[in-house]
Amino acid sequence: MATSDAATQPALRLERMIAAPPERVFRAWTDQHDVESWFAPTREYEIEAALDARVGGSYRIAMRSPEGEDHIVTGSYREFEPPSRLVFTWAWQSAPEAETLVTVEFRDADEGTALTLTHEQFASEESRAQHEHGWSGCLDNLELLLS
Repeated sequence: MATSDAATQPALRLERMIAAPPERVFRAWTDQHDVESWFAPTREYEIEAALDARVGGSYRIAMRSPEGEDHIVTGSYREFEPPSRLVFTWAWQSAPEAETLVTVEFRDADEGTALTLTHEQFASEESRAQHEHGWSGCLDNLELLLS
């Protein structure tokens, strides 16, 4: 049975070194055209994004798989601190009641940007694992875009 205590719910944390300055990496998360270039588990997906990237603004990202399946995620921005921090809610259109929270931190590093993504408040370990797979693909695509 799922618990409502966020501290005991599954979470994931991914870290990447991106060969671009923090300002550019942050923009890749908040510019519609950039997001449409990388925000999917594989490069074969078609992506359509609508972003109102500001505190209180919302986003909608539709990903169409090669098999024609639509996966739509929506949320709102809770923190917007260019170029260091972005926090937003995350809910699949198919399960809006299962809202989770994503925090992305961008730190200047000699090699570019040290990016840390934390996604928390999952209802199950299975959901966390599925999102880890998806985010890993997204971050691979982001690295390709910015390399």
